[in-house]
Amino acid sequence: MIEQLTALLVQYGLLFVFINVFLVQAGAPVPAVPTLMIAGALTTGGALPLPGIIAVAIVGSLLGDLIWYAAGRRYGLKVLQLLCRISLSPDSCVRQTETRFTQWGAPSLIIAKFVPGFATVAPPLAGALQVKPWRFVLYSTISAALWAGVAAGAGRVLNRQIDWALNRMDEMGANALILIAAVFVIFIAYKWWERQRFYKALRMARISVKELNDLIAQGHAPVVVDVRSASAREIDPRRVPGSVVVDIADLDARLGDLPPDRDIILYCT
Repeated sequence: MIEQLTALLVQYGLLFVFINVFLVQAGAPVPAVPTLMIAGALTTGGALPLPGIIAVAIVGSLLGDLIWYAAGRRYGLKVLQLLCRISLSPDSCVRQTETRFTQWGAPSLIIAKFVPGFATVAPPLAGALQVKPWRFVLYSTISAALWAGVAAGAGRVLNRQIDWALNRMDEMGANALILIAAVFVIFIAYKWWERQRFYKALRMARISVKELNDLIAQGHAPVVVDVRSASAREIDPRRVPGSVVVDIADLDARLGDLPPDRDIILYCT
């Protein structure tokens, strides 16, 4: 089976790399680095050209990124909320990406491919923040070139080790695929359990919009704290009337400034 997959990569190498990278950047839960490394290993025998691998990876990556960029530019925060709903790590899905964007701006796209989760969230966030198209294309192209070059280059350098690993997996036959699938399923199950635990904790401490409105109408005067990131407030400048803006990183230090005799309501992205 592994031998057949390798032969498939040799025969349709550049097309296979393009489709794999495009699917990854479009959001499909499939890995691209192993494909790039195997393709890089195949360049030592002349089966595939290294510049060609990097070129098709850049095109596939850029096409996938542009889809999300256009969606973010058109729909703004709704796209990020969608990604958080389907993310296996919703507590850090957008917040970490927003933090990097706030600190480094559009050039943070250059490292996006090297940071898990960042590669998918960064393009729609760049679109929502109205990053100019030429800047987005420039930084995304640089990122894709570095990412594909490192992965394919590593495969070329480690071609003997990759050949050995593929031969061992081929000897295992179907058991190798079963082992890989089992590890993948265990990982997904663990992340899903973490996700459900997070949402359970969130539901226990949640207050609805109506309940908050009723508190205000009844004169309880709760303290409403807006802990969204600066970029999130830029995308959607609307705020709960009377809310206090506090950076979530400074929340612990600012708690002492909040009145202890009133309900404290926090809201984020």
